[in-house]
Amino acid sequence: MYRQVVIRKGKERALINRHPWVFFKSLAWLPEYDNGEIVEVISSAGEILGYGFFSPASRIVCRIFDFTGTKHESLPPEYFKDKIFKALELRRSLIDTTVTDCFRMVNAEGDYFPGLVIDVYGSTAVIQLLIKGVERMLDTIVAALDESGFTDICLKNPGLHQAEDVSVKFAWIKGGGSRLIVRENSLKFVADPEAGQKTGFFLDQRENRQMVRDMSMGRTVLNAFSYTGGFSVYALAGGASLVHSVDVSSPALSLLDENIRLNFGERADHNSFCRDCFDYLRTMQDDFYDLIVLDPPAFVKSAVSLEKGARGYKDINLQAMKKIRGNSLIFTFSCSQHISTELFRKIVFSAAADSKRRVRVIRQLQGSCDHPFDIYHPEGEYLKGLLLHVE
Repeated sequence: MYRQVVIRKGKERALINRHPWVFFKSLAWLPEYDNGEIVEVISSAGEILGYGFFSPASRIVCRIFDFTGTKHESLPPEYFKDKIFKALELRRSLIDTTVTDCFRMVNAEGDYFPGLVIDVYGSTAVIQLLIKGVERMLDTIVAALDESGFTDICLKNPGLHQAEDVSVKFAWIKGGGSRLIVRENSLKFVADPEAGQKTGFFLDQRENRQMVRDMSMGRTVLNAFSYTGGFSVYALAGGASLVHSVDVSSPALSLLDENIRLNFGERADHNSFCRDCFDYLRTMQDDFYDLIVLDPPAFVKSAVSLEKGARGYKDINLQAMKKIRGNSLIFTFSCSQHISTELFRKIVFSAAADSKRRVRVIRQLQGSCDHPFDIYHPEGEYLKGLLLHVE
């Protein structure tokens, strides 16, 4: 039987609307339960609202994985395995695995399993445990991946939630290896689960990269904040006449050059520049590029840095709009959770107004289809973007 947490009277509305986060201030009192314990969430009137993982030191004191009015005496491992099996089944129905063998298999709240991320690279599954409650069921997660046929399984915890007391480490649980060669839309990329950012590759931009590929024929392309060059490889595959990749990290650019060689051999129509992207955008030649990709790291890590981060987003968009050739395209993104879709559009609007250029929104952009978010949990829509036409 699970122990209970009680929601204060008048604070139940978000949970009734199936938002999966219970904030500290919503509790009637904070019980002395273990970090990661599964708890029954009840209203002030004693009604069961759901079940979730308890996190006593976190601002989000409970993350609900099951909204139900039915009382559970206990939930067997099969209950959690089934969430993983269903998530994998969904991806296989959405992704053509004959041309793409890397994708997000479990996307936390988006797959009704808060605190768990699983990314797939061929026969390798990389697990991220974001909260203690999920870490406590690691054996069940690994068993589900075993049953799903993965020959290599590793654990990579990002260390983003120190209050959760989750082990911050990298470890191979089954099999082992370091750098992997994966396919995305028939293009090849090096993924490094141990040394790379996230779980080894940025999987959420797959569909946006394909869009760049479709629109690059004959264009001169700048990929700013290029990291390991996903957009650069796609632009070259789409027939770009010249691609420049700019990033402040020389190791990332070395991997980018390797990705280009994997797909095209030695290319004279690509150059990498190890530069600060803010400086590069301010000083680059006018009217040179006619397709620019702006895919920076998250400028806003918390609500405290919102104003500074918003200025950063405006600055890079303003410089791109001022410098780009007429009749050109800009793909611009934010992966900051604290920057909403509406706020991002306002920031880009402000940059356009200051640039004094005519700018149109061709398309609103978001993460790939293997990164679903729960409609009741808009915070899960962290990646947002715009495809702009600049006259």
